[in-house]
Amino acid sequence: MRELTIDEIDDLALGATLLGTGGGGDPYVGKLLVKQAIADHGPARVVGPEELPEDGRVLTTAIIGAPTVILEKIPAGTEFRAGIRALAAYLGEEPVALMPIEVGGVNTLVPIATAVELGIPIVDADGMRRAFPQIEMTVFTLHGLLAAPMSIADEKGNMCVFEATTNQTAEALARAAILQLGLANAISCYPMTVADVRRAGIHGSMTYCTEVGRRLAQVKRGTARAWEKLLDYTEAALVFSGKVIDIDRRTTEGFARGTVVLEHLEDASRTMRVEIQNENLIAFEEGEAVVTVPDLLCLLDYESADPITTEGLAYGQRLNVLAMPCAPEWHRDGMFDLVGPRAFGYDIDYVDFRENQR
Repeated sequence: MRELTIDEIDDLALGATLLGTGGGGDPYVGKLLVKQAIADHGPARVVGPEELPEDGRVLTTAIIGAPTVILEKIPAGTEFRAGIRALAAYLGEEPVALMPIEVGGVNTLVPIATAVELGIPIVDADGMRRAFPQIEMTVFTLHGLLAAPMSIADEKGNMCVFEATTNQTAEALARAAILQLGLANAISCYPMTVADVRRAGIHGSMTYCTEVGRRLAQVKRGTARAWEKLLDYTEAALVFSGKVIDIDRRTTEGFARGTVVLEHLEDASRTMRVEIQNENLIAFEEGEAVVTVPDLLCLLDYESADPITTEGLAYGQRLNVLAMPCAPEWHRDGMFDLVGPRAFGYDIDYVDFRENQR
């Protein structure tokens, strides 16, 4: 076990913004929640799954909804504890720890704040090591683990617990509920045993996120060779630098969807189109896919290296486009069916951006 102090939160939040791939909700609010929780209750206790009893119950908590709505509908904080308590009561079992469902965006930080408030540790693991827009899009699904039973709670005291026979049905039920509850709510899903986390989780994801944030902070400070060190650590590649010349953005069916078009900074004949569903999904250059899910597609301010969330995109911004490989735990049977381009409605094959870098 180790302690996560307030001093580490800024690096963790910066890494979470990058791994959010434009979505996952801006971690700024989550950072404030964590800092306040630590100030009130003391440091967060971070544990590896091997440090917990294998039959212990691990619960998750997260914000579910559209990132554009989260900007205006600030979490109260009480809804996360309420959702955990509702699911624990339904299961008849108290959790020994909480865990992020995704290490990317605000949902990296919300479970930490909630764990501190509940006085239990947070597990250094997750189910994505990035952000994805739908509940079923986790490595836990690839291992046959169910997202349900799950709970959804809002800031007004409304809550419900669902059973579902498939994770796709769990997503449909949850999305229907949040449409009625304000499009930014607390969810607790994938109630697992510690043994399940040991077998199916992406271990060390919070530590990885903090290290990514620390290296990106060095880039922002102008430290020598910082870009090179960040790219080496994440196995990422800079695939395009351009200016935003067109944005189409809308909130439909509980998701923030859109398209952003970039014109290359040095060659105006080159353009890149990025397709969005909460997160940046696919980048096309001259009609050809060059980066695709499940790999990460991140947009960073050209001057400051700040990761730009999809709701923060604006006409005229100068951006670097960074491609990063997904966690190796994704590479197993069923990955492309679950989180490949066709899972999002694009009739194209997965493209390994690293092939174009060699």
